[in-house]
Amino acid sequence: MKIAIGCDHGGYALKKELLSYLASLGHEAADFGCADEASVDYPDIAFPVAEAVARGEYERGILICGTGVGVSISANKVRGARCALCGEETTARLTRAHNDANLLALGGRIIGAEAAKGIVAAFLSTDFSGDDRHARRIGKIGGYEA
Repeated sequence: MKIAIGCDHGGYALKKELLSYLASLGHEAADFGCADEASVDYPDIAFPVAEAVARGEYERGILICGTGVGVSISANKVRGARCALCGEETTARLTRAHNDANLLALGGRIIGAEAAKGIVAAFLSTDFSGDDRHARRIGKIGGYEA
């Protein structure tokens, strides 16, 4: 799967871990930055990742900042982006199955690398259920075409 991944300085260490993990699973990950732990503004990373996913250039996206909140708010400003902040595997699985989320937000200062790997695995391995009720609800928030 083609995945866009990006972070601010608060998510840099976790992004490095996840890039290796994604490669070990056979995914092709494009790194949208940042390049180190120097302070950057999270919207400058979140917008390009969300736009690339919304355009269909990548199947999914992963965004990481200190809490995951800033990148998720930013990503969800992009039409066609459905970004979910997840702190455990069940939410990651359900947001894919019910919300067809195409971007995952993580808090680099909130969860550890092993927990993040489980969340990422659940997010990437779960398909949208396709149920009419879920498609209808997604349609009401915009940007979804069945």
